Amino acid sequence: MLDSLELKNLQEKAKSIRRNIVEMVYSAVSGHPGGSLSIADVLTVLYFHEMNINVNNPKDENRDRLVLSKGHCSPALYSVLAEKGFFPKEDLNTFRKINSYLQGHPDMKKIPGVDMTSGSLGQGLSVANGMAIAGKLDNKDYRVYCIMGDGEIEEGQIWEAAMTSSKYKLDNLCAIVDNNNLQIDGKIEDVMSPYPINKKFESFGFNVIEIDGHNFEEIINAFEKSKNVKEKPTVIIAKTTKGKGVSYMENQAGWHGKAPNEEEYKLALEELK
Repeated sequence: MLDSLELKNLQEKAKSIRRNIVEMVYSAVSGHPGGSLSIADVLTVLYFHEMNINVNNPKDENRDRLVLSKGHCSPALYSVLAEKGFFPKEDLNTFRKINSYLQGHPDMKKIPGVDMTSGSLGQGLSVANGMAIAGKLDNKDYRVYCIMGDGEIEEGQIWEAAMTSSKYKLDNLCAIVDNNNLQIDGKIEDVMSPYPINKKFESFGFNVIEIDGHNFEEIINAFEKSKNVKEKPTVIIAKTTKGKGVSYMENQAGWHGKAPNEEEYKLALEELK
C-alpha cells in the first residue's frame, strides 16, 4: 500500500510530466501527445518507484532497462528522464528542433537514460527479449520493461517475439501494453482488432495482469506481482485513456499526432495546474 505522501508525490510528478509533454509538442509544433499522455502514469511509477537506475551512471551494467517500443511517444520518456535528472529540463524546449539531441524518436547513442533506440513499431519486444536473455546468461538480476501500444501489437513481429519470451522463460521481462483503444486511424477494433489481448498473451505463455493504467496502487502492485512470477514472462495490460489529463484530447484519435494551437495549449496547461 502507498502512504498518502508517496501517492501525492507520484501524482504531482505525473502532472508535471504531462505539462512537459504538452509544452514540448506545442513548442515543436509537432509530436504525439495522445499516447504520451496515456503512458505518463506508468512511466512515473517505473522511474520514481520501481526501476533500479543510476542517474550518475546511466549505463550501469546492473541497471533495470526500459524499451519504449512505441517510440513516437518520446515526449513522455524525455519528460520522465528530465524530471529524474538524466539531462537538464530546459533541454526539453529543443524537442524536434534542428540539431537537438531530443529527436522525434529516442536515440540511445545521444540521450542519457535511453536504453534502446526505437520508433519502428513492433520491434521493441524482440529487443527486450535480447536484453532479458543477456541478463540470464550473465547471471544478472536486472529486469527489463517494454512498453507497447495496443495498435502496435497488430504487428506480427510482436507475436514472434512473444513466442521467444515464453520459450526462454524470461521471468525477468515485464511487457506493458498501453491499452488506450485508439491508434492513428481510429479505434483498434475497427482497424485490426487485437482483442482479446489477455487471452492472446495467455496462449503465448505469458502471465497476464490487467489494471487501470492511471491508478498508481494498481500499477505498483502489478509490478510487484510480476517480480514473483517464475519461469514465464509477464505482460501488464494497462487500460488507459488516450490524451489523459487534457479534456479535449481524451479519447480522441485525432490527437494521436498533432500539436495544440496557442488557445489549446493554454487550456491544457490550465487543466494541468
